[in-house]
Amino acid sequence: MTTPILPAISLIPTPGRVQPIIDLAREAERRGFSGIYTPSLGDAMAFCLALCQVTERMRLGTSIVNIYTRHAADYARSAAFIDELSGGRFDFGVGVSHDPVNRSMGLRTGKPLADMRAFVEQLRGARAVGKLPRLVLAAMRAPMVRLAGEVADGFVSANAALSYTPRSIAALPKSKCDDPSFFIGNMIPTCISDDREAAAARNRKTMASYVRLPNYRNYWKDAGYVEEMEAIEAALAAGDSDRLPELMPERWLSDCTLYGSAAEVRDGVARWLDAGVRTPILVPSSATGNQARAVEELFAAYSV
Repeated sequence: MTTPILPAISLIPTPGRVQPIIDLAREAERRGFSGIYTPSLGDAMAFCLALCQVTERMRLGTSIVNIYTRHAADYARSAAFIDELSGGRFDFGVGVSHDPVNRSMGLRTGKPLADMRAFVEQLRGARAVGKLPRLVLAAMRAPMVRLAGEVADGFVSANAALSYTPRSIAALPKSKCDDPSFFIGNMIPTCISDDREAAAARNRKTMASYVRLPNYRNYWKDAGYVEEMEAIEAALAAGDSDRLPELMPERWLSDCTLYGSAAEVRDGVARWLDAGVRTPILVPSSATGNQARAVEELFAAYSV
C-alpha cells in the first residue's frame, strides 16, 4: 500500500518562540510532512537558513518574501547560499506583496508584472552567487500565473478559492502543467476542531486581515464572490470592520479555507490535490490555542 504524501505546513518564527517553532519543524519532518513554508512575517530567509540545518529531507521555502525590500542580487546570494546548505531543498518564493503593505513601509512600487519580470531578470543575472534554487512566484490570477510559467519554476497562491483554482492553473502552458517539478502550491488557512463553528470563527478571524486588501477582494470577485466582496467593501468604507466576520458566508469560507474535524480537513486537502495543487500548504490556527497548539492538532490529524 502506498503511503499518502502529507501536505506541507506554514510556520511563523514568532519572536521569543523561535526555538520551539524550529523544534516543531523538526518533528514535522519526522512525521513525514512534505515541507515547511514561511510567510513574510519575520525574517523568512533567516528562518529557512536555520531550518536547513536541522532538517534533512523535506522541502523548505519562503512563501513569500517581498521583492521590494531587498535588491535582487542580494536576494540571489542569500537564496543560493540557503539552497546549497540545504542540499537543494530550498524553494525561493517571491511576490509583490500588497500596495497598502508596501506604502506602510515607504516602498515605491510600479506595475506588478513589469516589476516582477525585472526582478527575475536581475536575480538570474546576478554574478558569482552559485546555483539558484527553484524560483516560485506568488500568483493568484492569470497574468502573474502566465508570467510564472514563462520565467519561473512554479507559482504559489494564498487563500485561493478551490473552485477557481483550475482556471488559474489553466493559464500555464501545457508543458508546465505536465512537468511534476513545476511547483504549484497554495497557502490554506486551516483550523482543526470537532467544534466546527468554533473552527469557522477562527478562520473568519484569520481572513479578516485579507479581505481588507484590494488585490484579494478583486481576486475573489473574479472567483464569483462579487456580492460578498462588495458588502465587505461597504462595511470597510463605513468604518464598520466589526461586521466583517458576519459578511463572510460559509460558501466562501469553505471554498478558501479548511476547518472542522480532522477527517474533514484531510478530505479537503485531497480536494485541493484533485484540483491540481501539487503542494497544499496548511496554515494552522487553533480554536483554543496558539500556533504550537495548532500544529500539534495537525500532527494528530495525520497520525491516524
